[in-house]
Amino acid sequence: MKAHPTAIVHPQAQVACSVTVGPYSIIGEGVELGEDCEVMSHVVIEGPTTISKRNRIFPYAAIGLPCQDMKYKGDPTRLVIGDDNILREFITVHRGTLDGGGVTRIGHHNFLMAYVHIAHDCQLGDHIIMANGASLAGHVEIGDYASIGAFCGIHQHCRIGAYSFLGSYSVVNKDILPYSKTTAERPLGVYGANRLGLERRGLSKQDLDELEKAFRLLTRSKLNTSQALEAIEAQGLQSSHVRALVEFIGTSQRGVVK
Repeated sequence: MKAHPTAIVHPQAQVACSVTVGPYSIIGEGVELGEDCEVMSHVVIEGPTTISKRNRIFPYAAIGLPCQDMKYKGDPTRLVIGDDNILREFITVHRGTLDGGGVTRIGHHNFLMAYVHIAHDCQLGDHIIMANGASLAGHVEIGDYASIGAFCGIHQHCRIGAYSFLGSYSVVNKDILPYSKTTAERPLGVYGANRLGLERRGLSKQDLDELEKAFRLLTRSKLNTSQALEAIEAQGLQSSHVRALVEFIGTSQRGVVK
C-alpha cells in the first residue's frame, strides 16, 4: 500500500497492496479497499464499508459515516460500493439503517460529481451520472444509466427509472419513469422518451418508436394512467423496454411523474 506519511489507516482496515492513500486521509476500522483504488487527500472513510476495485475518491469526500436518520442508534449497518466508480470532491455517502435493510449500495461505473449526497439505504445501479449538488434522501433507488442533473432533490422512497434523464434543479416526490426525459418545471413534466440518450445506448429505431408511442399515451393523451396502460396493451406495444416501463408503473408506491 502506498500511503502518505500523514494518512491514518486503522490496523483493522483491509487495504489491498495496490491502493494509494493521499495526505491526511483517514481509513477507519472495518473498511475494505479493493485493488487499485485511489484515495486522494483529506478523505474520511469509516466502516463497515466495502469498496471494491479501481475506485477513485477525490479530496474531502466523507464515505461510510453514520446516517442522519434520527432513529439511528449506532446499529451495525454497512455501505457497499462496486468497481470503477468516481466519487468527486465533498461527496457524502452514508451507511444504511436496520429499517431500510441495513445496506446502502452503489454499483459499478458510476460518476458522482462534487457535493453529491447519498443518504442511508439508497440503492444505485450501474453507469449512473449524478451532477454537482444532487441529493438523495433515504431509501431512494436509481436504475442503470440514469442521469441526474445538478442540484436535484429526491424525496425518500422515490425511484428514478433506468435510462431516464432528470433536468437540473428538479424537486422529485414521485417516481421518475424509466427511459423518460423530465424537466424541472413546476410541476415536473415528462417530455417523452429520452431519445438521444437511448440512441447512444444502442436502442434500435423500433424500440425507440414503441417507447415514443407509449409515452404519448401516458403523458399527452387525455387518458388516466390505467386507461393509458390498457391502450398500450391494445396497440400491441410489447418490446422489452415498453414492458419494463409498464412494470415500473405497476410497482410504484408513490405514483409516477407524468
